Amino acid sequence: MKSKYDVLVVGGGPAGALAGRTAAEKGLSVLIVEKRPAIGAPVRCAEGIGKEALHEFIDPDPRWISADMTGAAIVAPDGFVMRLDSALAGGKVGYVLDRKIFDRELVWKASEAGADVAVKSRAAAPIMENGAVKGARIEFAGKTTDVKADVVIAADGVESKFSKWCGIDTTVPVREIMSSVQYVMTDIDIDEHATIFYLGNDVAPEGYLWVFPKGKRSANVGIGISGKKSGDGHRAKDYLDRFVKKTFPDGKTIEYIPGGVSVCRPLDCTVADGLMITGDAARVVDPLTGGGIYNAMYTGRLAAEVAAECIEKGDVSKKALMKYDRAWRESKMGKSIERNYHVKEYLIKQPDAKLNDIIHSVSKIDMQDFSTITLIKEIIKANPKLVLELGALAASLR
Repeated sequence: MKSKYDVLVVGGGPAGALAGRTAAEKGLSVLIVEKRPAIGAPVRCAEGIGKEALHEFIDPDPRWISADMTGAAIVAPDGFVMRLDSALAGGKVGYVLDRKIFDRELVWKASEAGADVAVKSRAAAPIMENGAVKGARIEFAGKTTDVKADVVIAADGVESKFSKWCGIDTTVPVREIMSSVQYVMTDIDIDEHATIFYLGNDVAPEGYLWVFPKGKRSANVGIGISGKKSGDGHRAKDYLDRFVKKTFPDGKTIEYIPGGVSVCRPLDCTVADGLMITGDAARVVDPLTGGGIYNAMYTGRLAAEVAAECIEKGDVSKKALMKYDRAWRESKMGKSIERNYHVKEYLIKQPDAKLNDIIHSVSKIDMQDFSTITLIKEIIKANPKLVLELGALAASLR
């Protein structure tokens, strides 16, 4: 660990790894610091990602592909199952990853590109000069070291503290934090090539429950519910335990993963003087699905590209770095976050009877383009009245 780098990346997840790799490939000196002792652990997500989304950043490798998805299903509150089958036989559906191996692969590629990596190293405080971020104080092996950098990229996840210490308002309303619990289960009967989502206020109030296959007879079985719906006797774990007891009574739980996911709008601004914020730390998780792997990699790479330009020009002010903020908001990813936020806000207000009507109306969809927006369009097509309820949002989807 040196005392000065062009770019300091706080966090070794997908956003941090892509930021570090991209910056190093552009010839910059880079340090990635990860507070945990191992990259990729503990896993904090269901591990799903679309195939095309993954291919944008890395070629798939059987070592970290747990399951190849060719379809999905949504289970209505009344138990009716809507199946989503891709006509392309899986060509555009998705993978369930093994994040412990996948995340390490991403960081290895950053290291191979020239980035330094330090695990069990915590960014304990920013180094501030005249209101600008100039690096971070790193705690490592019982010692504290000041590491200066032209640009700091905050990629420290949903629990991000670094941006807050830099003066950024990172507060997430309780109602927009999804309280989540996931079990890795084995010895259960599942369709190993389809993800399943369960909806309903008795199953997962203002959220959903998922089964993401991890291979034969194994799966991530998890739940996310609105933080405001959580309380004694009706926490996320309580709902999940009831589901598991009913659905997989003989299954074995081999891992327990609690956590939280922000399903709010992104931060009002994701840059400051000398600072760029990416991934979950920037609150760019998809508000509708809770998915964040693609968005993390996209913003991590983009942040490093803009950082490289600004460092070369000798201007890392907020004004210069705003190119990053504008670019991701105007991108397909940024627009989908805004759209899906409105869809999420609509859906969580619906009673189970309305959710049943919507899901029954589409019954079975065979989608050429297997995506959230295609599913929403198909639902609106089958329920014309939703055009009035969704207003301008529905019109924008046509």
